[in-house]
Amino acid sequence: MQRDIAAALGATGSAVSQWLDSARRGGREALASHTDRRGVAPKLNSEQLRRLPDFLWHGAEAYGFRGDVWTCDRVAGVIREEFDVTYSKSQVSRLLKDLGWTPQVPITRAIQRDEEAIARWRAEAWPNLKEKARRERRELVFVDESGFYLLPGVVKTYAPRGRTPVVDEWQTRDHLSVMGGLTPQGKVYTLVRPQPLNGLHAIAFLVHLGRLASDRLLVIWDGSPIHRRAEVSAFVAEARGKIHIEPLPSYAPDLNPIEWLWRHLKEVELRNLSCLDLDQLHLEFHLALGRVRQKLSLMQSFFEGAELAI
Repeated sequence: MQRDIAAALGATGSAVSQWLDSARRGGREALASHTDRRGVAPKLNSEQLRRLPDFLWHGAEAYGFRGDVWTCDRVAGVIREEFDVTYSKSQVSRLLKDLGWTPQVPITRAIQRDEEAIARWRAEAWPNLKEKARRERRELVFVDESGFYLLPGVVKTYAPRGRTPVVDEWQTRDHLSVMGGLTPQGKVYTLVRPQPLNGLHAIAFLVHLGRLASDRLLVIWDGSPIHRRAEVSAFVAEARGKIHIEPLPSYAPDLNPIEWLWRHLKEVELRNLSCLDLDQLHLEFHLALGRVRQKLSLMQSFFEGAELAI
């Protein structure tokens, strides 16, 4: 009979034996579920749990740690300091997960950033530049450079447990240097070279923009050395007002929407891609760019990421 009960309930024979023994000793009540059982009482009460995220938002350096990064060890130290309660790393990990905090790769920012100047640029300079472009009938273009390497940007891939997948790659630092321009209307212009870019390439790109975008340009870019070369300044001066250059604040790459385009290409469109040579990489880059060009809402999201209203 015990075998039949075990088969019907999907339980083991020993479990059924224990249930029957409990019924003989305590009757049917002994078989009832005990939903009122309580586990180990939480070390932090609800009020303390509510306050913990606020403490963490002040940053790790506020608690004397070097580097504004939170680890389970550091959070355990804060809990110990603020509430005189000890947690292990695994307990802190579960606690943070319950609070909605997850491990993430931080965005690095230069200490030299002038946050007030950046905020003013967003609030004052950017609206004025849009109005200038409209009033003077200029094509407003954000310009930046990036490198695309033969080494694949590996993210993640599924594979059988215990069998780590292998992505073959050429161990080389060969890469394509790309200068790109992005407009608020979602138009993208690029110049691709298999060597590091210099001031002459910057001039070539401005000429390229003049042919394809407009002969009247409002170019917004950072203080990269290739943008400040004497030959670039001379070229702009010779354009006699047809090219207006507007510099971004220092140490503020997040203000440039095309930085978000580079990130999308590398982390989404070209992730896990391993090319045999620069010609194949060049082809894959342009195919990826073609896919992105078809998604106007995605282009607009790059401006949203930079917190620039268009």
